[in-house]
Amino acid sequence: MEHILFFDGNSKRISWVIQTDNSIVEQKREHVEIYLDKVTNQQSKYIGLHIGIFWGIGTFIIKNEDIVKITTDDKTVFEHLISNQKSDDEFIEKRTFFIRQLIEQRKLKIKYELVESEKNLAAKKT
Repeated sequence: MEHILFFDGNSKRISWVIQTDNSIVEQKREHVEIYLDKVTNQQSKYIGLHIGIFWGIGTFIIKNEDIVKITTDDKTVFEHLISNQKSDDEFIEKRTFFIRQLIEQRKLKIKYELVESEKNLAAKKT
């Protein structure tokens, strides 16, 4: 099955949207206290991506070997994800490690797409 995963975040909350065929599931969460007003918007986006994938797997929307198109409107995040280069931000590197671990464990086939902000369905939720 193929899914499109949109994600976003700021210092207060994260959001993600998983689109599959004609189904759209939207979620948003306030940051837990250890992150609330303590993470940058970019760090928060990685939290949103990590939790979005984890939640999608946990709710059986995303299954082993599925195709997931990870969609972002942040060019820096996009470039980091497609390049496999290290970030100078240790927090982002830890999130990226966990994201890649989930992808590998579930044998997900990943595509990346950079979109305009207006097309990021999750950006409307944060």
